[in-house]
This record gives sequence, C-alpha cells and structure tokens, in this order.
Amino acid sequence: MNSKLETGEKPYSCEVCGSSFTRKRNMLRHMQTHTGEKPYSCEVCGSSFTHKFHMLNHVRIHTGEKPYSCKVCGFSFAYKQNMLPHLRTHTGEKPHSCEICGSSFAEKHHLQQHMRTHTGEKPYSCEICGSSFTYKHHMFRHMRTHTGEKPYTCEVCGSSFTQKISMLKHMRTHTGEKPYSCEICYSSFPHKQHLLRHMRTHTGEKPYSCEVCGSSFTQKMSMLQHMRTHTGEKPYSCEVCGHSFTQKISLLRHMRTHTGEKPYSCEICSHSFACKQNIVQHMRSHTGEKPYSCDVCCSSFTQKQNLVTHMRIHTGEKPYSCEVCGCSFTQKQQLLRHLRTHSSEKPYSC
Repeated sequence: MNSKLETGEKPYSCEVCGSSFTRKRNMLRHMQTHTGEKPYSCEVCGSSFTHKFHMLNHVRIHTGEKPYSCKVCGFSFAYKQNMLPHLRTHTGEKPHSCEICGSSFAEKHHLQQHMRTHTGEKPYSCEICGSSFTYKHHMFRHMRTHTGEKPYTCEVCGSSFTQKISMLKHMRTHTGEKPYSCEICYSSFPHKQHLLRHMRTHTGEKPYSCEVCGSSFTQKMSMLQHMRTHTGEKPYSCEVCGHSFTQKISLLRHMRTHTGEKPYSCEICSHSFACKQNIVQHMRSHTGEKPYSCDVCCSSFTQKQNLVTHMRIHTGEKPYSCEVCGCSFTQKQQLLRHLRTHSSEKPYSC
C-alpha cells in the first residue's frame, strides 16, 4: 500500500484555493471546479459534466435505469442518494433535529427549510412583483398568478387549476367524497374549511364583526355582504335590465325572470319554481307542515311572512298607511284595496 496513504499525507495542493489531496488525479479533477472545464458530455442531449460519474448518473434520465432498490418495498431509484432518505420512511428515522424547537426530519434539506420558520428567511423572490417566499415551490406556484398557467387538469370535466391540491379538492365534486366529519352531528364535508365553518353552528362562534353596527357573523363572506347595507354597494348588475344587487346569488335568481328558467321541480305535482325557497314553501302544501307558530295564540303558518303579518293582530301594528287620508292597515294588500276608494273605482271604504 502507498506509504503516503498510510500516513494520511496529502502532498498534492490546489494552487487556487489551497485544498490538498492524497492523489494527483483527485487534485486535477478538483481543478475543474476553478477552470469550469467539463470534459464529459452526454451523447443524447449534449449536457456536459466535470466528473465522469456525474455524466453516468445523468445518462439514467434517458435510459430509465434505476439500479438502487429498496429491500423493504422494492421501490427503485436512479440515484443512491435518493434511496437512502426513502429507507427512513420504513425505519421512521429522523436524524436531523432543529436546535430551536426540537422538530426532527428525515432529510437534511427539510431541516434547512424548516429553519426558515424561525429565521423568517424568504430566499425566493418573484422577478415580476418582488414577492418573496420561504420555499422555492411556493414561488413557482405564485408565478402562475402572472402567467395564467394551470397545469393540473381534471380528467372528468376538463377544468384546470394552478395548484395540484385545488384539482384534488375539485375531484370530490365528481366522486362525492366527504372526508371531513363533524364529531357532534356526523355531518360530512368535502373540504376542511367547510367543516370548520359548520362547527360554528354548534359553538355559536361568530368571529366576523361589522365595524359599523357591531353585527357578528359566522362567515367572512356574510359579513362582507352585510357591509353593503351600509355602503349601498351593489356590484352585481343585470345586463338585460340594469338592476343591480348586493349579492351574486340574488343576480342569478333575478336572471330567471328574463330566461323563464325554473330549475326547482316538485316531485309530487310537477310544479316548478325559479327559487329554492319557493319549492320548500310549496312542499308544505303537500306535507301540511306549518313550522312557524304564534307564541300568543298558537296559530301556525307555512310561511314566516304569514306569521309576521298575523302577529300584528296581537300588537295592533299597522305599517301600511294611505298618503291621501292617513288610514293605516296591517297588510299591504288591504292598503291597495283601500286606495281604490280614492279613484273612480270605489268598491271599498276605510
């Protein structure tokens, strides 16, 4: 054996950085990092490399060769360094630990990424708007907001998405999968945020408050829609007649007055309705259900508005007044009939 290797002597030194080596060929190979020389080229795509084994590793991209196999599950890899972290999925080994919070990781680069949660480092920046990100894949995902790229496509309906997770969530609309269940009433939901929102029906939590009147809401969207009652904003306009609405759903319902669409049909008598609440009310004519009850006399009604009108019998409230003579009425229909007494048609009197 070479005596220089036995003694650990490194007689070959790099004149550029001072690194020393036991073998001359190792020193010469190291010099290529300074000269930029890449003498080994791929015959398929022309990529060049400083070391022969890097070129041989690269060639596996073209050949598909995966010589390193997991003895547990048989999964194979093109590179040895990829197989070693995979083995930890079987052993559970996490040799890389965070000195700040104690979290442990199977791979060193996962620890390095985790450390940014403590340092606040965001090394990846968008060249277009300057936004910065902790992880490289977050920056790539953000770039799609500028390019409009949607690389993930639903195989069922063809809808496309910027993020894979969005496409997977969308697939539940086709599969009907609802993996998130309420532990109280066992209702299930396709998305976690839907479950969290539902839980407020049990807890009574209303985390969103109106800064104007203090009204609180279980959903942020409900609060934003409510704010329009103060601002008067009506951002949704009908392209046919110009009517505007505070909510998109109100515009969609209104459009049916133009299209004549009645998507809600009664399975018993085949009557159809433009609005869902109308068919709900109609079904009570078949079931006899009267869910709205008077607390004073126990009369019950199929519609909430009928109960509101009925309560005026007990309260004496008459909110509809005639501008001509001042007579007031409990119902709007009574006022309209009364107005005929001031016209040429006089079938009724005050």
